[in-house]
Amino acid sequence: MSDPQNKPKQGLIRRLWDGFWSPVSAFSVGFIVIAGFLGGIIFWGGFHWTLELTNTEEFCVSCHTMETNLGEYRQTIHYNNHSGVRAICSDCHVPHEWQHKVKAKIMAVKDVYHEIVGTISTPEKYEEHRLQMASIVWRKMKASDSRECRNCHSFDYMDFTIQESRAASEHQRAIDNSMTCIDCHQGIAHALPPGHQEEYNKIKEDFKANAAPNSSETKSVAEIRTYVDKLSN
Repeated sequence: MSDPQNKPKQGLIRRLWDGFWSPVSAFSVGFIVIAGFLGGIIFWGGFHWTLELTNTEEFCVSCHTMETNLGEYRQTIHYNNHSGVRAICSDCHVPHEWQHKVKAKIMAVKDVYHEIVGTISTPEKYEEHRLQMASIVWRKMKASDSRECRNCHSFDYMDFTIQESRAASEHQRAIDNSMTCIDCHQGIAHALPPGHQEEYNKIKEDFKANAAPNSSETKSVAEIRTYVDKLSN
């Protein structure tokens, strides 16, 4: 018969693992289920509250490096307009769909890193990186067919008869040619950097080159997003 005292001592991780799966006699199954259910509600509520907090304009512009963005945004129609409807940072930069929203939040961790290291901590550094930052956003919006724009603007609900003639004509051209919002509205919320047209032409050429062989149709959205993520890193 083996001596328990001579049994090899288990490591901490192994003891924690065994303890986690060991039967609990002090609590009933019902108590454990209810406690787990309530704990899940608290966790989910806290997680959702955090997501919504990070979507507020106050949070978005809390870093001093966003002062340039904020000043430019306040001079646009998205801040002040005749209808009184205001689009804030998250309306344009954070998807509404759950899976895309969570991915955007994870990807935003890199912004915290750049804030810490001071990548755009001065006006000079900001201008140096402006075209690169704009290009990343344009590529993402091109890949998603301007998904965030379409949360508020939809061709299906536009009445071209009450639009200015030029706007109506351009919107009809966009429909006829399968264009997306960002093809014409790159500078709708922030100042355009020098060389922006050449950079956007390059983006369009990249997407055209990524079209499926012998077809006018582009690859699947998933493939294009993978391609954009690679370019953004």
